[in-house]
Amino acid sequence: MKINRRSLLAWLTAAVSPLALAQSWPGKPVQLVHGFGAGGNADVIARLVAQKLQDALDKPVVVEIKSGAGGMIATNAVAKAEPDGHTLVMLTGAHTVSAAMRKTLPYDPVKDFAFISTVTSFPFVIAVRADHPAKTLADLIQMAKASSGKISYSSVGVGSTQHLVGELLAGTAGVQLLHIPYRGGGAPVQSVMAGEVDILVDTPTVALPHLQGGKLRALGVTSAAVWPTLPGVVPVAQTLPGFEVHSWLGLAAPAGTPAAIIQRLNKDVQQLLQRPEVIKSLNQSGSAPSYSTSQDMQEMVQTDIARWRSVIARRGIQLEN
Repeated sequence: MKINRRSLLAWLTAAVSPLALAQSWPGKPVQLVHGFGAGGNADVIARLVAQKLQDALDKPVVVEIKSGAGGMIATNAVAKAEPDGHTLVMLTGAHTVSAAMRKTLPYDPVKDFAFISTVTSFPFVIAVRADHPAKTLADLIQMAKASSGKISYSSVGVGSTQHLVGELLAGTAGVQLLHIPYRGGGAPVQSVMAGEVDILVDTPTVALPHLQGGKLRALGVTSAAVWPTLPGVVPVAQTLPGFEVHSWLGLAAPAGTPAAIIQRLNKDVQQLLQRPEVIKSLNQSGSAPSYSTSQDMQEMVQTDIARWRSVIARRGIQLEN
């Protein structure tokens, strides 16, 4: 009879005292994998978390980039890694968007992971160039109703979170917007500032420098209340009641990772997110610390997938292979 290596490891570790297991782990450096470019939001947050975790674990925590396919290459690699606590992944909101947008995935976005905790949470900014005729979100919606399908918005690609936020905005407002996708980078914000596209839908990290520089004007933020790093920017919900969208970053391990290790990491994440220097760094990036239990993170992932699937179905967006 063929023995499943993952099942055998899970059985063996289950027989060990949880306290003893947590005390003996980690036995070697821990890899923290993410699927996005160097210097981007996921990379910056992953390196911040890695630095603080290695202090807590007394072992190196090494960030490894496996970029491509909207983060799915990295996610798939971790889903199939040995569940011994030495390989972790920094997931982003793209994890749930990919699950909603793709006909098939090489992994199960929920069952193949042991969720540890969310790390950050952030909303999106709805902005236009500084001299755009729309002074408020209500103005923009009225313009879109008067010229159906001609008012455009940018995103970092088809199937990105920004794409779906734009579609959710259009659907909630009852208008048609023209989606102009780019391949990430600075192209979306540059196209809006140049007047080639009307609306920017992006993170505070991307928008804030251009808002402060007077090149963009924010019409709304997708948080339920005013976002701390965007004082004076009104929530979209003031114009479209109930509208709220947050994205996130969070840690996970392969399914089957011993519960004692997940609990230890969850506690360490909770503690590091309370450190003043970590809070300051996250706020400077436009994010807020966002600790959760393992169960809460899993439920959030499931809820997000269902929400984006609903948006995709209502807006008639074609699924990707």
